[in-house]
Amino acid sequence: MRFMVLVKADKQSEAGAMPSREILEAMGKFNEKLIQAGVMLAGEGLHPSSKGVRVRFSGGQKTVIDGPFAEAKELVAGFWIWRVNSREEAIEWLKKAPFEETEVEIRQVFETEDFGQELTPEMRKQEERHRAQAEELSRGTVKR
Repeated sequence: MRFMVLVKADKQSEAGAMPSREILEAMGKFNEKLIQAGVMLAGEGLHPSSKGVRVRFSGGQKTVIDGPFAEAKELVAGFWIWRVNSREEAIEWLKKAPFEETEVEIRQVFETEDFGQELTPEMRKQEERHRAQAEELSRGTVKR
């Protein structure tokens, strides 16, 4: 099972403040444990919403909205993708994270088999091809 672990933004992350050396060191150690355990597939911090945009789709129209966005507590400041055996295992790993004051959300990622018969054999092959291409791109073995 894969889970996306979403670290919520706060006033500091939305202001573009970088974490302290101590926080970076603690997070580096935690990430190392995740990697050694074969749990962490990806993880990144995000720039503040002031550097982002949203694209709203409505009635055939596409509207681009420049950041910043209100309600920092609803924004994401960073994320991980973890592979674990259960939601409970993801929770146990997260409890070991070196956070002091934040909120983190854990959401299961859909797997191909979750879509059942609606996903045709052709669509499954396409999905497998997309995953393989994305993996090659992430490793830098394929140019964009």
